[in-house]
Amino acid sequence: MRSMTSGSSAPADPHAPELLTCDVLYTGVGGGFAPGGVVVSGGTVAATGDPAILRVSHPHARERYVGPVIAPPPVNAHTHLDMSAYTFQALPYFRWIPEVVIAQRGRRGAAAAAAGANTLVRLRTAAVGDIVWSSEGMDTLLGREDLRGTFYFEVLGPFPERADEIFGAARTRIEAWRKRERPGGPRVGLSPHTPYTVSHRLMRLLTEYAVGEGLPLQIHVAEHPAEAELFRTGGGPIWDNRPPPLYPATFAGVIGREPEPELTPVRYLAELGVLAGRPTLVHMVNVTPDDIAQTARAGCAVVTCPRSNAHLECGVFPWAAFAAAGVEVAVGTDSVASGESLDVREDVAFARGQHPELDPRLIVRAAVKGGHRVVGTRTPLLRRGDIWDERLVW
Repeated sequence: MRSMTSGSSAPADPHAPELLTCDVLYTGVGGGFAPGGVVVSGGTVAATGDPAILRVSHPHARERYVGPVIAPPPVNAHTHLDMSAYTFQALPYFRWIPEVVIAQRGRRGAAAAAAGANTLVRLRTAAVGDIVWSSEGMDTLLGREDLRGTFYFEVLGPFPERADEIFGAARTRIEAWRKRERPGGPRVGLSPHTPYTVSHRLMRLLTEYAVGEGLPLQIHVAEHPAEAELFRTGGGPIWDNRPPPLYPATFAGVIGREPEPELTPVRYLAELGVLAGRPTLVHMVNVTPDDIAQTARAGCAVVTCPRSNAHLECGVFPWAAFAAAGVEVAVGTDSVASGESLDVREDVAFARGQHPELDPRLIVRAAVKGGHRVVGTRTPLLRRGDIWDERLVW
């Protein structure tokens, strides 16, 4: 880092050009720079790119390292805002569900969703992909004029014989909410919860409806290793910990087929025709190489929640393998209860430590462009002539 001439008593010219450097620069286009730099002159962006080149083209710019990342604000591509009043606890998955999700369920609701939305606005989150559990939560969030992205209404129902009833009720709600969509505002989407909490018939009905109506889809898939065991054997911790009255007698009753040694949640969704609807698949931690290939062939994007997966001991997202397959990856925080905060920048920092072998530009790009592609919003750009904003430094 260069300094002013030793012994000079003249104050620095506040209007003199500066070269602001960082570990990673992502401007919204291309692959980014590592390291990166932005030349700012008179409060305006004069150039962006490789610091070595910028030093030559702007030799009089004072150089200053500003932080790890310079980029447009990130997207929180997967979260549960209505759990924002929960107390965070890092626990193994099968303890976290009863001791956190169920024990604190009285804190879940529209007020928590509103508080979470306020936090996203304060953090200058560019857009959000939120899973909405209740009608009250959706009513609250759709009324916001300071949020962009997609609100996915979450649907559960493992009994195939109730699929038509549950689907009909969900469709009625969604059609009413869609009338409240406005240009530039958030969209309504659908979230069939998981492949093991939504029956095969309901999963088909929801997917076909979403495709026909142009609704975005998000599905939680392959979060914990026990999910893979469930599809292989029909048993294991997920099935053993279910509330029996709320499920059919056997897992085969949920998925409409017998489990098989080679069956995975991703393969099940592909053979059911769900991947043809190009849902966004959330988590995707415990997957096989064939799962990754099928995801890529179907053109599905994936959202990873690095801190949540670590806190619940679910494993590490195979980011390099998805990147090699050309799968679009985005970043989310999951709920405050598992992810600790709603600041996606903290997940980016965590992921950089978790994946030291990965080009950090991929991670930053995922949090910006990947997120915008998932939630259906336009990626902002950092270009010459733009007004410089210090808040572009993460």
